[in-house]
Amino acid sequence: MNKLSLSVPLSLLCLSAFSTEATTYITAKAMLDVNNGKLISTPLIQIDNGVITQVSTGNLPTLQQGDEHIQLLELTIMPGLMDMHVHLTSDPTVPRSERIGQSIPRQAIKAAYFAQKTLNAGFTTVRNVGAQGYSVIAVRDGINAGDIIGPRIWAAGPSLGVTGGHCDNNRLPPEMKYTAEGVADGPWAVRAKVRENIKYGANAIKFCATGGVFSKGTKVGIQQYSLEEMTAIVDEAHMRGLTVAAHAHGTSGITAAIKAGVDSVEHVSFVDDEAIKLAKKHGTWFSMDIYNTEYTLTYGEQNGVAQENLEKERQVSKRQRDSFRRAVDAGVNMVFGTDAAIYPHGDNAKQFSRMVEFGMSPLQAIQSATINSAKLLKVEDQLGQLKVGFAADIIAVKGNPLNDVSLLENVSFVMKAGTVY
Repeated sequence: MNKLSLSVPLSLLCLSAFSTEATTYITAKAMLDVNNGKLISTPLIQIDNGVITQVSTGNLPTLQQGDEHIQLLELTIMPGLMDMHVHLTSDPTVPRSERIGQSIPRQAIKAAYFAQKTLNAGFTTVRNVGAQGYSVIAVRDGINAGDIIGPRIWAAGPSLGVTGGHCDNNRLPPEMKYTAEGVADGPWAVRAKVRENIKYGANAIKFCATGGVFSKGTKVGIQQYSLEEMTAIVDEAHMRGLTVAAHAHGTSGITAAIKAGVDSVEHVSFVDDEAIKLAKKHGTWFSMDIYNTEYTLTYGEQNGVAQENLEKERQVSKRQRDSFRRAVDAGVNMVFGTDAAIYPHGDNAKQFSRMVEFGMSPLQAIQSATINSAKLLKVEDQLGQLKVGFAADIIAVKGNPLNDVSLLENVSFVMKAGTVY
């Protein structure tokens, strides 16, 4: 028995010494270095176990048995894109009155479908900022387990909000006594709600600091949570190592959220000079969805968007784009966030052209969806660049996106963690 027990591990050691894991190599026409904006000719990327292990130029791989060589000879490769504001459970083509009747399981199925669609569009990482019933957390876990296909997901649970505010549901009559599951009032109540979200798997937190465009009976510019409540939310989430996003259209809500220490402010429609200075001082990230206006105003009515909400969109859209330009000119930290679900999932990259139109260079727009988003999520040493030690999240387009950023709307190749999708 002693001899047998020794011979088993020895034989395993011998096997491991003479066997090698298969390696994947990618060659391409060019590679975009998103850190400095340089286009590098004839790159060679080596990938082992889903991680980039070598980056060189002008070489061809030496293949061993079982290795794979992916040749993208007419394409430019770059890091997978990242969208920091999506809602995978929501379908803008379904009337809102119909969405109210959708069960949590039905929403989870929708999210799984849209997750794959989003990955296929070149977005290998997203942050889902709010969904009912922990549905997107289940989808995230299913992706991580290999049950379904989709991007990396940072998933907030139900968005926190005040009673009757933007993150509550005000569309049902009082006799139904319905309150959205993220509603919490007061500093200790919001702490408890953050803890509940974390308990059920959230790895991000989102709260509504002001009214919103698509809620009933809220004014987009009016602050909802107090500074004391916002500070409690942020403190509780940061104590547990989670980033916090604050939905905020109005000036006072934006300012209070920054003072409370949020990691990112979403929408940022009515920003003023004080808020811009505060954001720069605190290193706060702005996530501004400046693409979806045309979709809402063109298709919103036929998709069941109420006139109240369409009118609020008209009030917000131009101001938000003006605010975007001012924030860019001032050098505020910016990430790519589209509010996907207000427009169809998979069209995320259409925002890049809008970002360039309203003040960014193509490189700045691309950086917002790569290295900047990775910094917001605190994974800048793992995602957002094509470097040794980083995850092999790689996309490819035909041409140079620095010359034409709209090329990102037609991604030809998508790899996440070394797997081609």
